[in-house]
Amino acid sequence: MLDIIILAAGKGTRMKSDLPKVLHPIAGKPMLEHVITAAQQLGDSRLHVVTGHGADYIKTTFSAYEDLNFIQQKQQLGTGHAVQQVLPSLSKGSIALILYGDVPLISTTTLTRLLSAVTENTLGLLTVTLNNPSGYGRIVRNSSGSVTSIVEQKDASQEQLNIQEINTGIMAVNSPQLQKWLPALSNNNAQGEYYLTDIIAMAVEDEITVVTEEAENEWEVMGINNRQQQAELERIQQQNIANQLMVDGVTLLDPLRFDCRGELRCGSDVVIDVNCIFEGNNTIGSNVTIGPNCIVKNAVIGDNTEIKANCMIEDSQLANACVIGPFARLRPGTELEEGAKIGNFVETKKALIGKGSKVNHLSYIGDASLGQNVNVGAGTITCNYDGVNKHQTTIGDNVFVGSNTALVAPITVEDGATIGAGSTINKNVKEDVLALTRSPQKNINGWQRPVKKEQ
Repeated sequence: MLDIIILAAGKGTRMKSDLPKVLHPIAGKPMLEHVITAAQQLGDSRLHVVTGHGADYIKTTFSAYEDLNFIQQKQQLGTGHAVQQVLPSLSKGSIALILYGDVPLISTTTLTRLLSAVTENTLGLLTVTLNNPSGYGRIVRNSSGSVTSIVEQKDASQEQLNIQEINTGIMAVNSPQLQKWLPALSNNNAQGEYYLTDIIAMAVEDEITVVTEEAENEWEVMGINNRQQQAELERIQQQNIANQLMVDGVTLLDPLRFDCRGELRCGSDVVIDVNCIFEGNNTIGSNVTIGPNCIVKNAVIGDNTEIKANCMIEDSQLANACVIGPFARLRPGTELEEGAKIGNFVETKKALIGKGSKVNHLSYIGDASLGQNVNVGAGTITCNYDGVNKHQTTIGDNVFVGSNTALVAPITVEDGATIGAGSTINKNVKEDVLALTRSPQKNINGWQRPVKKEQ
């Protein structure tokens, strides 16, 4: 059995934020969520999250996770004290894996290697070698290369400060050994805290071998303490996502100008231009082209669809062979059937656009249902809001709506009808009729334009 302990009690003072540090995002997700996701992939385990600052907020944020055991560290007395709070919850004979909520990019592969190092007589410790180890605890080894202790920077001698192998804080230990060592910790150090790292010396004294594993990538064990470090890891994670998408066959015209803040699944032969942002949960089919400067959030985009430059698509579903933009905005509840077209400066909201239908220019279609092969002229709006309630517009198949038309909902326009340009339609329109509401044009001969009066 595996008990995974995630330490997430820190306030994050250097973030200068009211938000608990572990809830600050990396790639659109709280950094703690990244750690939980990596932990859950390790198989049969129990997850314990030690909270402190913002405990209720953290618990609420992850309320959908039924398998998390939240334990509050009411006093912030160090990492050793934090893990002590979990001791009553550990399974008998389990392995305890200790992770950190502000180290978001740890990989399941690295953790699996670390866990494989643990036996009844060994402890697994994750280390990394840095050119500049300043600020980190140093790994102290004896002449034969065996780990003897970890010394924190503030307690280190000048010789120890020259050591480049540092402690990441991530370790895997048999829980019976933790039950023995943690109550014996002392806070007799420069910080006056109970260091988890002191158990390494205890392990050596008990003839437990400390087996080290090095993180495959330095960024896996990088922690976040301030906004600069958050920004640095954000760019690293975006590069990781971009690299994986390209491995999977997606063309990114510039991987450095790409952001995925959630999940993005793509079919084959997808091309994504520069400065595109994907938020939430997105699925893109095959042979899709997305132009520059687009924002796509919680969308499903079908095969052979083209999204031109500067479009915003949110909570919408697009079938195959649609064409969007440029400068189009698809708001939540938009659904496009096969071959539909939404053109420049068109906004839709809770709108079903039928197969082969077109809304090409400067229009607003909201709370509406359009049938197949409908043509909506430039400047058309559905007047769906009366100041209190929203109302529905229903348009049948093969309807032609002339330019600069106002459709005052609730209203139904039946199949084959034609709406004359410049009309305001506030009554239902029957099948195959022409509806228009123009006033007679007047031409006045000899009209004199006003002349500006002298001051």
